[in-house]
Amino acid sequence: MTVWDSLVGQVRAIEAMKAAAAGHGMSHAWLFTGPPGSGRSNAAVALAAALQCEEGGCDACHTCHTVQAGTHADVTVVRTEKLSIGVDEVRDLVRRSALAPVGRRWQVMIVEDADRLTEQACNALLKAIEEPTERTVWMLCAPTVEDVLPTIRSRCRLVTLATPSAEDVAAFLVRADDIDPGLAAYAARASQGHIGRARALARDEATRNRRREVVSIPAKLTSLGACMTAAANLAEVTKEEADVVTSRLDEREKADLDTAYGVVERGRRPRDYAPALAALERGQKTRAKRRQLDVVDRGLMDLVSVYRDAITLATGASGALVNEEIRGDIAEIVRSSTPELNLRRIQWIFDAREQMLEFNVQPALALESMMLALKVPEGSR
Repeated sequence: MTVWDSLVGQVRAIEAMKAAAAGHGMSHAWLFTGPPGSGRSNAAVALAAALQCEEGGCDACHTCHTVQAGTHADVTVVRTEKLSIGVDEVRDLVRRSALAPVGRRWQVMIVEDADRLTEQACNALLKAIEEPTERTVWMLCAPTVEDVLPTIRSRCRLVTLATPSAEDVAAFLVRADDIDPGLAAYAARASQGHIGRARALARDEATRNRRREVVSIPAKLTSLGACMTAAANLAEVTKEEADVVTSRLDEREKADLDTAYGVVERGRRPRDYAPALAALERGQKTRAKRRQLDVVDRGLMDLVSVYRDAITLATGASGALVNEEIRGDIAEIVRSSTPELNLRRIQWIFDAREQMLEFNVQPALALESMMLALKVPEGSR
């Protein structure tokens, strides 16, 4: 076992990072790009562990364990639940990056979601990358190179991660989580190469049930009422899934705030506690909205997979369907439509996605409009 075993289907990237950790092609700044779920942050953490480990990432020593657990003194990981990463956060990170490592090797600064850096934050980070200290390594993660400021990405060594195959994901689930092979195969197909999503589907029956509800929607869009009901159900299902995650995090943050201010249930509140609580609640509200949009987005990608399966089935392309378990429903979609219509349906789903993510349209409104567009044509039933 090594630290590289957690990276699924990334043979070329692993070879490049192994060589760099051994001193061949090392850079002071790295940019990890790849589709959601491909393991960008995992790759950055694995490289950080390999750089700090005397054995190049053995996954057995104290150093490897602390890096992967997020407790190593010389590895800092910045991740955010907010909509953006601000300049104050980056300036603090830059100050810490200038410190000498506690150990004998590197000071590693990992920025997840580097595409969320504000313009001011990018400028603050650029100066640190342009004039790096001798033992500091920067690692940035973003979906594509276009999501990062050109002046920053030009100073980074690029590592592009691929979407892992369903076979690779299934094998990883069996090996790492001891998942039944049949369930692992289903989760790998349904996740479409998203490792985190595959693990959630494999481990949690409620997550699997919510996905089944989503992929069953296209076959039910036979009337105006059915379309409106489907939109309401999708909005409710995604909000429920988002609330499960955010409520636990909200409770933990509130408890940490109370502890920091010495607040007890019936005791007096310090003067500064009320503004701090208000700021926390504003941030939690923003995060909850973003989390729901993330879950809606994932649901829309599940819908897209159904129509892609319909195109695959209609054109006679080989290979298993993503949604093999509802092949009958997909065959009915093929019978009642054309590949051209299903391509347009996919575009309508992406239009709804853009309305919510880019133009801040309320999810309920965007989903209602989308479902009406996806409705089964009259006379085809």
